[in-house]
Amino acid sequence: MPEYLAPGVFVEETSFRSKSIEGVSTTTTGFVGPCRYGPVIEPADVITSLGEFERSYAGGGKLWFGTEGDFADVSESDNFLWHAVRAFFSEGGKRLYVARVFRPLDGAQAGNTNVGKPGKPVLFADGHGRPRKADGSALFSSIDFRSRFPGAASNIIVRATVRTTQNILGAEKIPASELGSPPTSPPDPQYRPTFGALRDRDIVLLAAPGSPFTDALYIARYDDLNNKWSFRGTTGPNVEEKDLTVDPVGGHSHSIYVLTISINVLSDDRKHDLGTWADLPLDPAHERAGERDSLFAKFAPTPATISEARSLPLIVEVVQTTGQPPATGLTLLNEMFPNLLTLDPEDFDEFDEQPGTLARKLARGIFQEFQLTGGNDGLRPGAAEYEGTDDPQETFKTGLKQFEDVEDISIVAAPGSTAKYDDQPSRDEANAIFGLLIAHAERMKYRIAVLDCPPKQGLADVRKVRAKLDSKYAALYYPWVRVLDPVTRRELDLPPSGFVSGIFARNDINRAVYKAPANEVVNLAIDFEQRLNKSQQEVLNPEGINCFRFFEGRGFRLWGARTISSDPEWKYVNLRRYFAYLERSIDKGTQWAVFEPNGEQLWANVRRTIEDFLFNEFQSGALLGAKPEQAYFVKCDRSTMTQNDLDNGRLIALIGVAALRPAEFVIFRIGQWTGDRKS
Repeated sequence: MPEYLAPGVFVEETSFRSKSIEGVSTTTTGFVGPCRYGPVIEPADVITSLGEFERSYAGGGKLWFGTEGDFADVSESDNFLWHAVRAFFSEGGKRLYVARVFRPLDGAQAGNTNVGKPGKPVLFADGHGRPRKADGSALFSSIDFRSRFPGAASNIIVRATVRTTQNILGAEKIPASELGSPPTSPPDPQYRPTFGALRDRDIVLLAAPGSPFTDALYIARYDDLNNKWSFRGTTGPNVEEKDLTVDPVGGHSHSIYVLTISINVLSDDRKHDLGTWADLPLDPAHERAGERDSLFAKFAPTPATISEARSLPLIVEVVQTTGQPPATGLTLLNEMFPNLLTLDPEDFDEFDEQPGTLARKLARGIFQEFQLTGGNDGLRPGAAEYEGTDDPQETFKTGLKQFEDVEDISIVAAPGSTAKYDDQPSRDEANAIFGLLIAHAERMKYRIAVLDCPPKQGLADVRKVRAKLDSKYAALYYPWVRVLDPVTRRELDLPPSGFVSGIFARNDINRAVYKAPANEVVNLAIDFEQRLNKSQQEVLNPEGINCFRFFEGRGFRLWGARTISSDPEWKYVNLRRYFAYLERSIDKGTQWAVFEPNGEQLWANVRRTIEDFLFNEFQSGALLGAKPEQAYFVKCDRSTMTQNDLDNGRLIALIGVAALRPAEFVIFRIGQWTGDRKS
């Protein structure tokens, strides 16, 4: 209660209405699987379009998986994750999270000590792109460029451009008080140089008066004690350090230009610009406001933020040679651009007799472009990679465990995990992945797992797969969907989960989550791997195998909405998803009640809050019943709690809802009627 200690007028705010519950989203989806490129250990980020996915995880090119201990023997695989993402957004999906899995060639699991913490490089034994010469040797001896992420698409293209700023050398008049005793006649004005925005360890081009061939590069050093600039150069065989003596005015003045480097990164197929980082200092020790800001700090093995760890495609490090002094920006610049100070005939124009020709050349920019080599797609991921790791000593997760930290996800799938079901080892892995998806959905409570049947399965085969599964948190779909592959322009059979997840989202947005996600058109389908008739579906539907069907004049449709549960109470997908929606909405909308005084006033407030939410559901047509009291009830009083519950701080509410089930069998009974018969 507020304290009133002095007379006066007091105004207080109070609320006369119950708290409200907002329905949660049910369309956000999580896909786990291999792809060509992208982060493995960094936390998953939301994706809202196929273009966003391609910028982070590359395009839809095929994957090439090696065999244990030997990458010379590789197997081709369609990029099922990319195709599933395309299908998801084409069918109506809006928000997607992706957990990429990768299995390095040496057999080490992603997430062990062979991998860094978030933001650190993924130090796989193989698979890192690095710039190489034609003979396989390193392109640079003192600088190591490599991809931050593994994969064949990590052979990205890097363009490094060095250029200069405008002339920063200026002049200021020296006050007479600093010139000593005044002469008998007024002295001529004297000037001293100023260096504009020059910073310690900047690399500068000194354009000397006279011939353009006297231009030279220096690294600027600032002496705080003496408030003085000095410059270390590499113009001769020996490194020299000297004070800069320039004439800042008149017709013989010098010019000073600061050199910076810009990095532009393109995907291996040049279809996507992965980013441009401009005007970076080159000296590794360069600082701004006390923080390192050079090329090597920007692309350090440990980025400053998780966002940069997900987006920065490169790692750039200085290779320190034993017994040699630390490399400076000048030595690194000379290695990357060995002919930087060389003027070719095409560099001259009508001003070639004037100084500054090299400065004009550098103002336009000099670039070097190279492509990283050595990236590969590793081994085919198995159940261990899909399950992921969660080492308590580390701060990152992989695989499905990444999704445990994302509350928004309502649908999970592993597109393509059953692609090699005809091979016994891969079959065991696929069956294990089924179990992992189901266990994940059950553990997270408010999710449903969309399971793909294996490809090229007959009715007997898919029934055997279904017979091993039982869960109210999962649904199985059959057969695979045939589309026109935009990459190869050929027909391609794809796992159903990408299409089904998109249809779930479209159904929820256009209708509601309580409407069964079936009798919906599959937009991308040009056929199915196997066309089913009514008799065949009569075998599969009672067992909870949801089928895709073709209907003449109505197109290709999803024609099933059952879970794989043996409990008839949770037979339908929409019922399971609707209860997840109700439970999570009430969960989030009643968090305010925690630690409130557990008495009649709180119980009444909780009842009103939940009743208002359910009344809105009743009005929208989600519940069965002609009146609200037939559609739901909410109890939260002495009848739901004992004194022991109260003593132990428990508030218990009992909620019942009459949920709608789909009209799976629509029956019209027709008989003969005589005109003279009374109704």
